[in-house]
Amino acid sequence: MDNRTSGKKRNVKVNRVIEELCKPPAWHEHEHNRRFANVFLPSRHKVLECVEELRQVMFPGYFGYREFRTDTQGYHIGANLDRALYTLQEETRHALRYVEGRQFPGSRVLATPDQTEHVIDSFLETLPEVKRKLMADARACYEWDPAVTIPEAPIFCYPNMMALTSYRIAHELYNLGVPFIPRIITEHAHSLSGIDIHPGAQIGEEVFIDHGTGVVIGQTCVLGDRVRLYQAVTLGVKKFEMDEETGRPKKCVPRHPVVEHDTVIYTGATILGRITVGHHSIIGARVFLTSSLPPYSIIFEPSASVASVKKAARERAKALEETAPEDESLV
Repeated sequence: MDNRTSGKKRNVKVNRVIEELCKPPAWHEHEHNRRFANVFLPSRHKVLECVEELRQVMFPGYFGYREFRTDTQGYHIGANLDRALYTLQEETRHALRYVEGRQFPGSRVLATPDQTEHVIDSFLETLPEVKRKLMADARACYEWDPAVTIPEAPIFCYPNMMALTSYRIAHELYNLGVPFIPRIITEHAHSLSGIDIHPGAQIGEEVFIDHGTGVVIGQTCVLGDRVRLYQAVTLGVKKFEMDEETGRPKKCVPRHPVVEHDTVIYTGATILGRITVGHHSIIGARVFLTSSLPPYSIIFEPSASVASVKKAARERAKALEETAPEDESLV
């Protein structure tokens, strides 16, 4: 068999494979056809470029162009912000057009394409508050990590700040009803930092994630202020609430833990289900927890009795209350 005959046979096979690859799965046929009717998904590449522009806006001089003076800083921030918002508006419009008119299970409300400009304007107004929270996160990293000796290091070098920056940007877009883009942002940060934060999670201020590799924070998690997490901590689901009609998990129902303020969770701890870990608690390494704990709980042994931990926490809280100084304003 000569090369020409072999090539013709291969071409027949290639054409057959191409034909098969062009067929959408039955459950996805409608969505597949939308991509060929001038309705496009957002560009992942452009979204991530936008995030890098916003990172330069939040931390001028740390990323991107460095050689500017204090008196020209505003021009530098303005140029980056203008590019970021223009790109974000275009990609948000694509995302909203793609899902326009479709019904999705769950309670999350998406914006509509004609609301794109309003969405971006609303996002713009959140940026000063986002920066304030990020600076508080960076300060927490400096104060709680003994390895950090230079205050600027967390912003410039540490994976927790990279993940939190992406999360806080994505979270605002998520709250504004933007599909696709928030998850693109946080999953990219996950791939680079090893820290998996769903954009729907609610995270307080001055949060510190040490090392970070393997940390998982689910969609409906709630973290209070000054929570500290160490590597490989999972804040996940114990079991799914099933839809009686479909037999599949319900969407967007609260199913992840609530961790109150000033709580520390050490390496490899796993906390599952919609339970509450009370404020000022300490969860030790490798602890597996599926029951709520009151404030001031301390549990270090993975096999520790939850009942004994709760009893000790109540006693600790009572002792703290008895030793607390009287509020002079009430006298």
